[in-house]
Amino acid sequence: MSEPSKVVLPSKGQAGADPYSIPLDQIDVSDGELFETDTHWGFFERLRKEDPVHYCAESEFGPYWSVTKFDDIVTVEKDPETYSSAHSIVVADPEPDFPLEAGFITMDGEQHQAHRKTAQPVASPRNLRYLEPLIRERVIEILDGLPVGETFDWVDRVSIELTTGMLATLFDFPWEERRKLTFWSDMATAGPEQVEMMGMTEDERRGALLECLETFTRLWKEREGKPQGERLDFVTALANSPATKNLDPLEYLGTLVLLIVGGNDTTRNSISGGVLALNEFPAEYEKLRNDPSLIPNMVNEMIRWQTPLAHMRRTATRDTELGGKQIKKGDKVVMWYVSANRDETVIDRANEFLIDRKDSKQHLSFGWGVHFCMGSRLAEMQLRVLWEEIMKRFHKVEVVGEPVRVRSAFVKGFLELPVRVHPL
Repeated sequence: MSEPSKVVLPSKGQAGADPYSIPLDQIDVSDGELFETDTHWGFFERLRKEDPVHYCAESEFGPYWSVTKFDDIVTVEKDPETYSSAHSIVVADPEPDFPLEAGFITMDGEQHQAHRKTAQPVASPRNLRYLEPLIRERVIEILDGLPVGETFDWVDRVSIELTTGMLATLFDFPWEERRKLTFWSDMATAGPEQVEMMGMTEDERRGALLECLETFTRLWKEREGKPQGERLDFVTALANSPATKNLDPLEYLGTLVLLIVGGNDTTRNSISGGVLALNEFPAEYEKLRNDPSLIPNMVNEMIRWQTPLAHMRRTATRDTELGGKQIKKGDKVVMWYVSANRDETVIDRANEFLIDRKDSKQHLSFGWGVHFCMGSRLAEMQLRVLWEEIMKRFHKVEVVGEPVRVRSAFVKGFLELPVRVHPL
């Protein structure tokens, strides 16, 4: 799959501007260019200070509320009856002629619980015990294959390679075709701007997702009626559970998208963001070299610092009040995890990357409540194993050029990160 030529889209005028120079009611933090240029921070800081529950009347995605403080987001997460996940969990609405929804994360109540219960065992501690030796084996292979002393792209050679291999295992997907999973993940999360920048059409994007559905439908049929092996996989679980065995095609595709994106984008971008953070805070890198036992705690801090999914959205099921604002039934309520994770009223020194931070699990990168990320332990384990093996081999993973970030207000990630590794 060759990469299509990219195009440059016009700016909306916010990126790089002084956040305080724009009228408060005109701020639109769903602008993907803010994330591509890493200039969103000041806008969220202003909203937290001046308007923590902020109404944006006009955006590419229509009107929506932004919830930017930690405690307000927890309030929303704790009340799924008022703030529903159904319909969509991103600020954008589903396409009318291609109503793809992201599986059980866009469900509420008993239906959500039944579908989640089907997939949960694949990411359970029991299954992770089988997976950890395999992850370590693959990490060793990846790291030992890196060109020492030469510049290369960390995203492609390490972040994508590790997480895509993990996905292939979780789905028991053909190993030689594993990079298709990365491609489909990118297609699932690409908004109109990203599709255009990749030189693709919406029809081509949909075609890629239908290819994903066709491929996984074949795997479904092969595994229907068959028991799980020693290592559990998602397709066998879905094909044989009473709760999911009658999924219609788009529901199945939506569930696949949820599991692929959840297992790919989050860990992939935390791996890249962690390397960048250690380079931006060299005293923390030295702290790590002096005490590698900090790795498990550092992993939590990397996940907070990167916040690989910038937001989740809910839809109000009734008129309600949040932060002194009147939310109407049907309103979009967007929880900006990326902002909450820098909320200094809850997280001490929130704008500093501290690998020995106390209460390092106090972040919202995995969400909260009934929709707390099912794969959180798997993500933490991959990062832990990776850094354990990195510290055995390299004095430093040095960032040697500017990162290229994703133009998206949902997936907060990297397209490229040029690095050079230095041996011990």
